[in-house]
Amino acid sequence: MQRLEDKIAVVTGAGRGIGKEIALLMASLGAKVVVNDLGGNTDGTGTGKIADDVVAEIRAAGGEAVSNTDSVAEVGGGEALVQTALDNFGGMDILVNNAGILRDRTIFKMEESDWDAVIAVHLKGHYCCTRPFANYIRSENRTGGRIINFSSVSGLYGNFGQANYAAAKAGIAGFSRVMALELAKYGCTSNTISPGALTRMTIPLRENRGENVGDSEIESGGPQHIAPICAWLASDASAGITSEIFHTGRGGIAIMQQPKIIKQFKKRGSVWTMDELDQIVPQLIDAKKANVAAADESGKPIEL
Repeated sequence: MQRLEDKIAVVTGAGRGIGKEIALLMASLGAKVVVNDLGGNTDGTGTGKIADDVVAEIRAAGGEAVSNTDSVAEVGGGEALVQTALDNFGGMDILVNNAGILRDRTIFKMEESDWDAVIAVHLKGHYCCTRPFANYIRSENRTGGRIINFSSVSGLYGNFGQANYAAAKAGIAGFSRVMALELAKYGCTSNTISPGALTRMTIPLRENRGENVGDSEIESGGPQHIAPICAWLASDASAGITSEIFHTGRGGIAIMQQPKIIKQFKKRGSVWTMDELDQIVPQLIDAKKANVAAADESGKPIEL
């Protein structure tokens, strides 16, 4: 029996890049797949039928798939996307929230439209697709669901010129943790992927820095390296693993630290004075540095 046999998956932004690789791999592992993609440019403009091409590729390989071109940035689009799975395959087990766009600018030049468009596709898009899936899980008492959300090192660490993208991606990590709590009673997990891959969205960033991206580097750092952990998290093997952030790419797979208090002082009675904070804050910073150093050491890759 294949890992995802009898599972029904919806993958957003699956016309190219990471989403396409996830859809292809899940289909090869037995899942029936709804391939969603608006078919637009990296900035979210335009439309196309690239989802149909991925469906054709899956079917040619003996898999089952249908396409969907609704916008994940709209509530109606998310509802139609889930309905596509129900109409064509009779259910839904897996949601991969991967769709995204870029409108990179420093805060000095970022227009309201740049901010709104990125937040809509990424952060609101996760809501638009997850809510109807969650309601379906509850109304049908369909257990064992899987939600795989996409954050980014830009949101978890920060990246120059990506305030809109980083804000959305940081929000997605928080959203994913809440979904893990709210859907736990149905055995539905919610995990986050922080990908590191060369795609049509990220290659221009490298090129703009004057870096050459050759075919060999694309092969070693392409989106095909992201798909395996997504497929594994979608399988029954991942039962009970939820609210985690996995970083993956270029042959690496890592689990990331969640927000946690490192060191704490507590004062009884009155509020902190400035002089007291002069003494205490440096101790907090030192504790943070020690924690980071320990994480850097434990996070060094283990070659297999």
